[in-house]
Amino acid sequence: MPGMGSDGHTRGSVLVVDDEPTISEIVSRYLERAGYDTRTASDGAGALEACAAARPDLIVLDLMMPGIDGLEVLRRVREQRATRTAVILLTAKGEESDRIIGLRLGADDYVVKPFSPAELVARVDAVLRRIDTVPVVAEALRFDGLEIDPGSRRVHVDGEEILLTQREFDLLAFLAAHPGQAFSREQLMDHVWQFSFYSDTSTVTVHIRRLRAKLERDDTQPQWIQTVWGVGYRFSA
Repeated sequence: MPGMGSDGHTRGSVLVVDDEPTISEIVSRYLERAGYDTRTASDGAGALEACAAARPDLIVLDLMMPGIDGLEVLRRVREQRATRTAVILLTAKGEESDRIIGLRLGADDYVVKPFSPAELVARVDAVLRRIDTVPVVAEALRFDGLEIDPGSRRVHVDGEEILLTQREFDLLAFLAAHPGQAFSREQLMDHVWQFSFYSDTSTVTVHIRRLRAKLERDDTQPQWIQTVWGVGYRFSA
């Protein structure tokens, strides 16, 4: 039965994916009490089927699962250009490298096992609240041969559509919305990834490199995404 908030309405939908039934049951119970409409899946294939049937607002996703693991589920979810599903990873203490990969693939937050179910609910609240407050720019941004449409989340270069991951699009759209302004990697992590606490900013460098390879006519002499030495990056209109 879907959880209800104090106003009698669900606060959003959450898919809990974990191959340990006890964890799924406990997490689901706490989320339902907090007012979330909650479903569960016991493996990666089930998670992808559940997402295809009805896209959740957020996925609580275990990294270590048999078959299709959490990273592959995350990768496939992020490849869906139109989706804005948030993802919180459940990780073990020894999975730091996988956790970093997950963040670079576009995870919104992570919780390390063993964890407090109440803390996880608080993280879900925070992530969904953060997403709800992100302003949506409806008008397309047009530059010399480059068009960015936030409404459809599509990008065209010289009339040809370029496929971007969700985080690549978010990074490009943010920079393009502030042409000429230089941002440090830390600022981009805070604004785009919303991880002001996350000290490894190399993921920004990786995403900039991927964007240039996809967008620039000559990525060795970028026209749009330029490096500001000693600072970070700026978008040149």
